[in-house]
Amino acid sequence: MSHFDRREFLMGLGGSVVAGSAAWQSLHSLVPARADELRVTPNSVRFRPEMEEVVRWIEVTPREQILQGAVERLKRGLSYRQLVGGLFLAGIRNIQPRPVGFKFHAVMVVSAAHQLALDAPQADRLIPFFWGLDTFKASQAQDVKEGDWTLAPVKEASVPSASQARQRFIDAMDRWDDEAADVAVAGLCRSAGAAEVMELLAPYGIRDWQNIGHKAIFTAHSCRTLELIGWEHAEPVLRSLVFGLLNGGRSDSAAPYDHNRELVTKIREDWAAGKPDPLVTTSLLQTLRQANPKEAASAVVEHLNNGVAVSSLWDGILLAAGELLMRQQAIVPLHATTATNSLYYTFRQSGKDATRLLALLQAASWITLFREGARSRGGLPDKPNIDEFTAADQAPASIESIFDGLKQNRAKAAAETLAYARAGGSSQTFFDAARHLILTKGTDAHDYKFAASSFEDFANASPAVRPQLLAASVFYLKGTREPDSPLLQRTREALAVL
Repeated sequence: MSHFDRREFLMGLGGSVVAGSAAWQSLHSLVPARADELRVTPNSVRFRPEMEEVVRWIEVTPREQILQGAVERLKRGLSYRQLVGGLFLAGIRNIQPRPVGFKFHAVMVVSAAHQLALDAPQADRLIPFFWGLDTFKASQAQDVKEGDWTLAPVKEASVPSASQARQRFIDAMDRWDDEAADVAVAGLCRSAGAAEVMELLAPYGIRDWQNIGHKAIFTAHSCRTLELIGWEHAEPVLRSLVFGLLNGGRSDSAAPYDHNRELVTKIREDWAAGKPDPLVTTSLLQTLRQANPKEAASAVVEHLNNGVAVSSLWDGILLAAGELLMRQQAIVPLHATTATNSLYYTFRQSGKDATRLLALLQAASWITLFREGARSRGGLPDKPNIDEFTAADQAPASIESIFDGLKQNRAKAAAETLAYARAGGSSQTFFDAARHLILTKGTDAHDYKFAASSFEDFANASPAVRPQLLAASVFYLKGTREPDSPLLQRTREALAVL
């Protein structure tokens, strides 16, 4: 976006957000924030100058004015990186990451919003961030009601030296000591490179299933967003992340981690040279329907040691996550997809075999936890089986017909999607339609997170299983007959009166 002419870009929004270009003609300058409003108290962490002013504008602007303010700042030259970074860092400073979830989704959704914006047409590209700004203001208000938590400055006197930071961090994380970990990760950010720091963090990010996988999701989304806004902003972000990761202390939700770390040592050294085997994908999927966490991870190890490609195992795990959502459209199965996506991201990003394999084993173990978690919340049907799901007799005449009937009958829409995909239908056309509907009708952070995860999982899966994954996705996507989001309506109204 930084390469686009800003006026042309903003005018281009007229096709989706604004009723017509006349709404732009009367845009007027907002009153600049007063100097006393931009002061940060000694009890708040400060960001780098290029982000601090943007963050303060987001913090102090009333919710009912934030969208107009964003338009005005974009017209005056606010860059895309500053908009995304300011939104993300405002959440880091103002929203407590305990528990990791609930109001904290205003932070975790930023990366998903960016991923959807990347491929959105110009007319839709700002909608995710208008939505993010509005969501942040709602979460900020909720945080104030719950005690008005703020990320404080690090205790400088306790920050370890460069030679000590690494071991201090490991020791603190292993002890679940949040105070020691806070200063240690600050020392790491100041003395080590991004790759080294994230490599150290990765195993801890996937250690604990507590909060239905949100800790792994926060870890992956922090890494993704820092790649966009710059590593120079890492210290406050990773302090917030570590504080969230250590929430709750050691519990049974971290039990698979110790077992799987031991299992990793039993995997053959040439595991990466395995051969794809679709029969093993099906076998693992069947295992994940009834196994416990240890059995699921052990099955993965056995397949790897038998020379099966890791891609075939990830296919089975992705299918298992999609199957849960087909059986129950609820919060726990939804996170089977988003958490698995984050574990798969760790697998792809890490440079250490031990961490990559641990992410794979955790993904298999966590599917069983999601399965039982869903079963405990209202029951989990035994059908459908994603690998046996029947396609419609013929492919639909158009993508529009799938999304037109989605809300009324998701199973029928899934069958039509499966027929569409198997007939060679364009996945890009499908994603373009699905993305536009998320941006214009999405009302929840999970709409964004799920869409970004499912689109990415489709791309990383083997071609043979992509049709099933595409079909499973419609059990949580938006349909054309659903109402426009209240935010979209407020955006149109806000721009129309300027």
